[in-house]
Amino acid sequence: MQFKVLFLGTGTSQGVPVVGCECQICNSINKKDKRLRTSVLIKIDGLSILIDIGPDFRYQMLRSHLSNIDAVLITHQHRDHTAGLDDLRPIYYLNQKGIPLYSEKNVYNAIKNDFGYFFSKNKYPGKPKINFNIISNTTFSISDIPIIPIRVMHHKLPVLGYRIGDLSYITDANYISS
Repeated sequence: MQFKVLFLGTGTSQGVPVVGCECQICNSINKKDKRLRTSVLIKIDGLSILIDIGPDFRYQMLRSHLSNIDAVLITHQHRDHTAGLDDLRPIYYLNQKGIPLYSEKNVYNAIKNDFGYFFSKNKYPGKPKINFNIISNTTFSISDIPIIPIRVMHHKLPVLGYRIGDLSYITDANYISS
């Protein structure tokens, strides 16, 4: 299994620099100190799998000259990992296919609360078609690609990391079970 990994963002929940911060890093002129919120795109077997879709998603896609997402995996419900969902609209309209999203039930419920119009019976003309898939901490597949969830803790919040082939992606974790 060969794949390419593109880190779209490696910053904190506020990005780097942080608005109003006067620390050495936030005032740095080094381009490595200018980081968008965390997200990664994995290209594997002709598919583009996105892990997390934060508020910087639109800019991350423009900066990377990308226009296709075949699936989205969400690690947890915090807005710095879900707020970019609305920006799937141009990708949906360009490619004219529903975009599968994989998350745990509690994440699905948070998305349903935050993006209620996605779930409306009314045909809202601007919404992307997202196919929600509830997962648990067990292996599932996208096409024929096995995805292995990894349970980690984000303080007291259980979240998922993901393993695809030999690549493991974990964010916002302070504890990984053995």
